[in-house]
Amino acid sequence: METRKQISEAIELKLAVLNSDAIHKQLQQSIEWVVETYKTGGKTLFCGNGGSAADAQHLAAELSGRFYFDRPPLNAEALHVNTSFLTAVANDYSFEKAFERMVNAVGKSGDILFAFSTSGNSPNIVYALQAAKALGIRTIGFTGAKGGLMNDYCDILFKVPSNDTPRIQEIHILLGHIICENVEKLLFKPHDLF
Repeated sequence: METRKQISEAIELKLAVLNSDAIHKQLQQSIEWVVETYKTGGKTLFCGNGGSAADAQHLAAELSGRFYFDRPPLNAEALHVNTSFLTAVANDYSFEKAFERMVNAVGKSGDILFAFSTSGNSPNIVYALQAAKALGIRTIGFTGAKGGLMNDYCDILFKVPSNDTPRIQEIHILLGHIICENVEKLLFKPHDLF
């Protein structure tokens, strides 16, 4: 078994992210934008497929529930959680259009869309990003080394320097956790709580 090699590869990738000034600048900008979104009455939307859908739902819960401490909930939702909507649109239109339709249904200027695709080429993610841009929604993408089609539609694009899907997704959740933790700290000081 190659368990030590797999863990070593994960550590090496985290070190590459740790040493990337570009990723740290993107993190700071993302945190500032999410804080601004909530201060101006906006919300955060998330979308992804498979493991990335799980990451999207996980991070939405970190904001709408809590991260480290009790505080008021933040408006955050993963676009795939309404299975009746998702299956109806997939059946009546196509799965490629499901996230786009939900962005058009609930999104507005001043919101933020977090989009996850390790290849950067998932059609339903690209359509959602296009819809967000048309509505004036800021877009933050999470992908792998090349970025794919998402290069053209994200205001910020975290390109994890790897082509290995599991390692990329591990970094996506790390970056997402960092964003959620810092948003919570900046929005809610001890005197702001219940």
